[in-house]
Amino acid sequence: MDEQQPRTDVFRSDVPARLDRLPWDRFHWLIIIALGVTWTLDGLEVTLVGSLAAAIHESPSLALSETQVGLSASAYLVGAVLGAVGFGWATDRWGRRKLFFVTVGVYMLASIATGFSWDFWSFALFRFLTGAGIGGEYAAVNSAIQEMIPARRRGTVDLAVNGTFWAGAALGAVSALVVLDPAVVDPEIGWRAAFVVGGALAVIIMLLRNWVPESPRWLMTHGQEEKAHQIVAEIEARVEARHGKLPPLPYGPVKLRRRGHTSMREVLNIMLMQQRRRTVLGVTLMACQAFCYNAIFFTYALVLTKFYGIESQHIGWYLLPFALGNLLGPLLLGHFFDSIGRKVMITLTYAVAGILMAISGWAFLQGWLNAWEQTLVWTVIFFFASPAASAAYLTVGEAFPLEMRAIAIALFYAFGTGIGGVAGPALFGWLIESGARADIFWGFLLAAVLMLVAAMTEWRLGFDAERRPLEEVAEPLGLHRDDDGMVNR
Repeated sequence: MDEQQPRTDVFRSDVPARLDRLPWDRFHWLIIIALGVTWTLDGLEVTLVGSLAAAIHESPSLALSETQVGLSASAYLVGAVLGAVGFGWATDRWGRRKLFFVTVGVYMLASIATGFSWDFWSFALFRFLTGAGIGGEYAAVNSAIQEMIPARRRGTVDLAVNGTFWAGAALGAVSALVVLDPAVVDPEIGWRAAFVVGGALAVIIMLLRNWVPESPRWLMTHGQEEKAHQIVAEIEARVEARHGKLPPLPYGPVKLRRRGHTSMREVLNIMLMQQRRRTVLGVTLMACQAFCYNAIFFTYALVLTKFYGIESQHIGWYLLPFALGNLLGPLLLGHFFDSIGRKVMITLTYAVAGILMAISGWAFLQGWLNAWEQTLVWTVIFFFASPAASAAYLTVGEAFPLEMRAIAIALFYAFGTGIGGVAGPALFGWLIESGARADIFWGFLLAAVLMLVAAMTEWRLGFDAERRPLEEVAEPLGLHRDDDGMVNR
C-alpha cells in the first residue's frame, strides 16, 4: 500500500494547453478589464495626489506642512511595498481570485476614508492602506492575467495592461484641473471628493471581477485538477459557442505531483541559488527603469516651474502629452514582444530610451529647449521607456515557477518601488534644488547609463518566453520526472 501511495500524488493535466489554444474571445477582454484596471487606479492615485498636494497642504481642516505632505507620500509607498509582499505571499497560498477581491476592497475603503481624513495621522494611515491595496493588486492581478491569457498573446496583453497606468495618470491630470478650479468647486471639497469618487469606482471593478474565475493553473498546481478542469470546460463551452470548433491542443499534458505550500525559504533558495541569473536580470530591469521613471516623473513639475517658469496650476497640460506617450508605447510596440521576441525588444527599448535620455540631457544643458519642446522630448523618450518598464514586470512574472509567481512579482515590485520611490526622486530633487542645469544634466546622464546597463543585462541574461507556455519557460516546482530524469508530458 505504501508503495502505491506516491502514484496517487502524481497526475496529468492538459489545462495549460487548453488555455493556450483558445481563440481570442470576450472572456479575455473580461480578464483585461476586470483585472487590468488596477494599473489605471495606480496611475490615477499617484498623479492625483501629486496634483492635489498644494490643495491638501492648504486645506484648513488638515493644515499639513510640506514635510507632512511628503511623509504621507512615503506612507503610500511603504504601504505598497508591504502590501505587495504580504498579499503576494497570500496569493500564492490561497489563490488569485480570493486575493484580488481582498486587495481591491482594501483600496476602495482606504481611498474613500482618505476623503474623510481629519488630521495628518488619519491621512497618512489611509494613504498607507491605499498603497497596501494597490501593492497587493500587482501580485494577484499580474499572476492571474499571465496565467489565463494564451501564450501567443501574453506579452502583448501584459504590456498593454501595465501601460494603462498612464491612462490613469491622464485621468488624474484632467481631474486635478477640474477639482482645483475654484470656479468649479471649493478646493477643500474638491480634493476630498476626488478620493471618495476614486474609491467608489472600485465597486464597479468588484462587480466585474465576480465573473472572473480562479486561475485554473493555480488550481492545477495545488492539486485541484478536477476544479481546474471544470472551469476550463465552462470557458471552452462558451468560446466554442461563439467561435465554433476549437483547434487541436498545441502540446501535450503536463505531469505534476501534489505538493504542499511553497515556503519563503524555498522561494529565496530558488531566486538566490537555482535561478540566480534570472534574479539578477529581474533586479536590474526593475531597479533601472524604476530609478529612471520616478526620478523624472516625480520631479517633472519642479523642472517645468523652476527652469521654464510654468505656473503650477498649468502643469497638468504638460503632463497630458507625457502620459499619452507612455500609454501609446506599450499599445503600439507590445505585439513585437510576441512576434520579434522578448530579448530583442527589451534590449532595444531600454537602449533607445537610454540613448535619447542622454541626448535630451545635453539639449537641456545647452538651453536649446523651451517647455513644450522639453515635454515633447520626454514624451518620445518614454514612448520607448514605457514598454521597457512594462516588460520588466512581464519578465519577473515569467521567470519563476507557477507556485511562487505572485510572491516573485511582489518582491521585485517592492524592490523597484523602494529604489524608485526613494533614491530617484531624492537625488533629482537635490540636483534641481541647486538650480544649475549642469547638475540636472548629470542626473539625466545617470538615468541614461542605468537604462543602457539594463539593455546590456537583458542581452546577456535574457531568455526566450514569447509564444511559449509558462510551464516551459519556468518549470513548475511540482513537475514530475520519470526515473530516467525525463519529463513525461
